[in-house]
Amino acid sequence: MSTPLAPPSDNLPGVASALCDSSWCLAALLREPFAEIAALLLVCALVGALFVRLRQPALIAYIVVGVAVGPAGFGLVQAHDQVDLLAQIGVVVLLFVVGLKLDLQHVRHIGPVALATGLGQLVFTIAFGFLLVLLLGKGWVEALYVAVALTFSSTIIIVKLLSDKRELDSLHGRIAVGFLIVQDLAVVLAMMAVSTLRAVDGASDSGGYSMVVASLLGRLAAVGLLMFVLMRWVLPRAIALMARSQELLLLFGVAWGIALAALGESVGFSKEAGAFLAGFSLASTPYREALSARLTGLRDFLLLFFFIDLGSKLDLSSLGAEVLPAAVLSAFVLIGNPLIVMAIMGYMGYRKRTGFMAGLTVAQISEFSIVFVAMGIALGHVGVGTLSLTTLVGVVTITLSTYMILYSQPLYELLIRWLDVFERKRPFRALAVERQPRGDAQVQVVVVGLGRYGARLLGGLRDAGVTALGVDFDPETVRRLRRQGLPVRFGDGEDPDFMETLPLLQAQWVVSSLPQWDSNRALLSALESAGFPGKVAAAVRDATHDSLLQASGVALVLNPFDDAADHAARELAKLVTREETAP
Repeated sequence: MSTPLAPPSDNLPGVASALCDSSWCLAALLREPFAEIAALLLVCALVGALFVRLRQPALIAYIVVGVAVGPAGFGLVQAHDQVDLLAQIGVVVLLFVVGLKLDLQHVRHIGPVALATGLGQLVFTIAFGFLLVLLLGKGWVEALYVAVALTFSSTIIIVKLLSDKRELDSLHGRIAVGFLIVQDLAVVLAMMAVSTLRAVDGASDSGGYSMVVASLLGRLAAVGLLMFVLMRWVLPRAIALMARSQELLLLFGVAWGIALAALGESVGFSKEAGAFLAGFSLASTPYREALSARLTGLRDFLLLFFFIDLGSKLDLSSLGAEVLPAAVLSAFVLIGNPLIVMAIMGYMGYRKRTGFMAGLTVAQISEFSIVFVAMGIALGHVGVGTLSLTTLVGVVTITLSTYMILYSQPLYELLIRWLDVFERKRPFRALAVERQPRGDAQVQVVVVGLGRYGARLLGGLRDAGVTALGVDFDPETVRRLRRQGLPVRFGDGEDPDFMETLPLLQAQWVVSSLPQWDSNRALLSALESAGFPGKVAAAVRDATHDSLLQASGVALVLNPFDDAADHAARELAKLVTREETAP
């Protein structure tokens, strides 16, 4: 129940009394939970718009709003129970969607690189992070929690940024998504482990510990058997029935996720682990994409309350003592995590640029890091100061890493001279795909970037009798086009070392279908370094890209959308004219 407000004094004169009455009415109105949540949504929308304008993730805006309206700020929020409930449902939906996207077929094709990079990054970050936090004067339990929290990167933010840059299907994008999935699995295992620590704390002897371990293994076996039965015989039929109505499909998904979350908590695991398993149990059904698409908006909306709740619970009085530790740990995440990934990928035979681009995706901690530490507070293992430290590191690293990913190519060009140590003299894994049979010495056209437009252009040139060679850094695209009989080489068109291996001295044209200006600028620089004597053509998607390419001296600018529209207009005009002149 809300605390009643005392009415304003009746002894105030005229204007002052009116102002006091108005402010009292507003304060009384905002004491109602519905009005509080409405006001919170409005404030979050306005502040979120400002942050998006600054190209920052909206979740930082929500944390800022939570701090401003919480006890550490203006103390406007009184509906703590309602916000906390919505926050818990938001975390459940988040884990449900993560599990929903983890298809068994995808797990099989993550590949050794993503698995090795993900596990290697987890091990090294936890080890170095633990020692670093201990050196900062923290206790070992707090150090362990913070070190584990530092290993998780934000899948949501990374996938969104890579998608916006059209790099999700690139080689570094695929590898990054692969080890982010490994991290997501590690998150769930960590949460399950933490949820059993309460029972372990109550075990005073070795027999008690053995009983706890045996109980955990027994519950895991029971859950595994139950999930197998449900996924094999029950859920496919149930979801097929619910899918007859889109509303029922969404309702069933939310109900199933929350139900298993509640069940997971009741049997000694956690809500988060139960929600993840609920999503994973539906991941192999043909309806997972439709369900995931419908839940995405609901997930983002409910997570808003989690970050508001998080911000409102921050103890700003403890942040002053955490500034130095947060600065040190932020530097470790922003610099150390990418270096770890680059070292692992370099050792495994990838080029330095691939390792650098993939490494940037782990230069921040995630919302899961904050959820994980919040679980530790609920279990009494760590204090609010640990959450404040983790959140401060999250705000700093998410903010800075967003800019690092958005401007990854200029950053790579700035640091390239120091990155040779992260590439073998013979990057065997990259070279294994880059090798191309001899016979391309008389190539007339080189097409860089083999998406839908580039691949069709390469095929069209071949059909027209032009000797053309395609280049792309997506190994699956390279294999697919080679099976179609097209001459394709695997490599990065922005890498000067790779461009020197191409038959550029005999080529008349190089055609770029790369989507970003930064990528095209790097390609032009690589062509200049390789001494390419011919002309360059490039496909564009907007007027800004067009003007930048023309200013850089590109001989021919192709606009696929304008060209397609012009062609369609000519064909339709011919048909209309033919019909009008027909007898």
